[in-house]
Amino acid sequence: MKIVVSGTPGTGKSKFSKKLAKELKFKYLDIKTFSRKNKIYDKIEKNCLIIDEKKLVKELKKLKGNYVIDGHLSHYLKADYCVVCKCDLKVLKKRLEKRKYSKQKIKDNLDAEIFDVCFIDAKKIQKNVLVLDTSKGYKMEGIVRLIK
Repeated sequence: MKIVVSGTPGTGKSKFSKKLAKELKFKYLDIKTFSRKNKIYDKIEKNCLIIDEKKLVKELKKLKGNYVIDGHLSHYLKADYCVVCKCDLKVLKKRLEKRKYSKQKIKDNLDAEIFDVCFIDAKKIQKNVLVLDTSKGYKMEGIVRLIK
């Protein structure tokens, strides 16, 4: 089984993905680390990998076993479940400021959240899309029950 976790940067994907993988006893895979290790990127721009989505999907399809795949591009891989993390805009802005993102990068990410970019993209590809609001925390048991 493969579960992909997507969402705008700062919505809590990594924290949630690691918890979910541990809870389900699945392997955890971070897309950035995987892409860097397997050289699945075209270039590095403004300290960010510009990932080749087609190559990424091709490599991810080769994975065997149960995985929770974490990354805002993960929704491009067809999976058994896709969890899209969302967040209140004020909370998200604080999280991004804490990461010392530039004003422009914060604006871009807030716009992506406002326009539901990750959710809309996920719905085009995925069959089972769950939306998780991470603004005030969440109950892991309910999510695990939905997936099992």
